[in-house]
Amino acid sequence: MASTDLQDPAAIVPQKLGEARRRKRAPKGVRPPWMEKPTTFVSVLKVASIAAIAVVMLYPFLYVIMFSFADQASITSGQLVPTSFSIEAYRSVLSGGIVTRSLMVSIGITAVGTFLAVTVTAMMAYGLTRTWQVPFSKATLVLVLCTMFFGAGIIPNYLLIKQLGLLDSYWALIVPGLLGAFNMVVMRNFFMGLPQELLESARIDGASEIRIFVGIVLPLSKAVIAVIALFYAVGFWNVYFNALIYINDTAKWPIQLVLNQYVVQGNTLSDVSQASDRPPPPAQTVQMAIIVIATLPILVVYPFAQKFFTKGVLTGAIKG
Repeated sequence: MASTDLQDPAAIVPQKLGEARRRKRAPKGVRPPWMEKPTTFVSVLKVASIAAIAVVMLYPFLYVIMFSFADQASITSGQLVPTSFSIEAYRSVLSGGIVTRSLMVSIGITAVGTFLAVTVTAMMAYGLTRTWQVPFSKATLVLVLCTMFFGAGIIPNYLLIKQLGLLDSYWALIVPGLLGAFNMVVMRNFFMGLPQELLESARIDGASEIRIFVGIVLPLSKAVIAVIALFYAVGFWNVYFNALIYINDTAKWPIQLVLNQYVVQGNTLSDVSQASDRPPPPAQTVQMAIIVIATLPILVVYPFAQKFFTKGVLTGAIKG
C-alpha cells in the first residue's frame, strides 16, 4: 500500500511566517527607518515645534514676572512686553505684613510637615516590607491602600479635626497630610529592592531594627527620600482647601489663601505701604508680585531634587 507523505498543517504556518520575515528583512548594511538621519526639513520642523511648545508654556510665567516689575505706563498701554520697569510693587508688598507673615507661615508648615511626613512614611514603609514577621502588617497595608480609593469626606474630616482640638491651629494643616498612600507604596517598594543580604548580615552582627533602619536603609535610600520629600513639600506648600476650612484667624493664613484673597478675588491689600512722594503701584503689578513671591520658594527646590527623580521614582515603582 503506497503511503502519501503529507506535511503537518501545524508546521506550515510557522514555515510561512519565517519566509515572510526573511522577505521583509532589510538588506544587510541598511539601517531601520528610525535610525536614519532625519532630513533637513524634518529637523527644522522638530525644532520649530519644540520652540513653539516652549514659548506657549513659558510665556505665561514670563508674563507674570515681567509685569510684576512693570510701571503704570506699561500697564495702561496694554503692551505684551513692558518697556519700563519698577520694583515698587515688591517694595510695597514686602514692606507690609500680610504677605510676609503668610510666607513665613507657609515656610514653617512646609518645613515641619515635610520632615514629619517623610519620617512617618519611611517608618511605616520599612515596617511593611516584612509582612510575614510584623503582626497585622498585611491588614495595615490594605487599610493604607484603601485610602487611595476611598475618602471620608469633608464633614467627617472637619468633625475629626474639631474633636481633636486642632481647629484654627497649624497642626490642622499638617496632621491630615502626614501619610500619603502612594508615597508609602513607592518608598516600600524601594526598601524591598535593597540587598537583603546586607540587612541580614547586620542582624547576624546583632544590630537592632532601628539601627539597621537608621544606619543602613536610610543612607541607601537618599534618592527616593528626596523625591518623596519634594512631593510632600509641594503638597504642604500648596495647601489651600484645608486652610480655608480649618483656619479662621487671618494672621495664620498661608500664602495660598492670600493669593486667593488678593489675586483671584481681586481684594486690595490693606497694609501695602508706599512712599509719600511716589504714586502707589498698579494693582495688577501687586498681584503679579504676590504670585512670583508665592511661586519662587518651591520653584527653587526643584533643580536640586531633579537628579533624584528618575532613580527614586522608577526604582521605587518597578522593584519589589
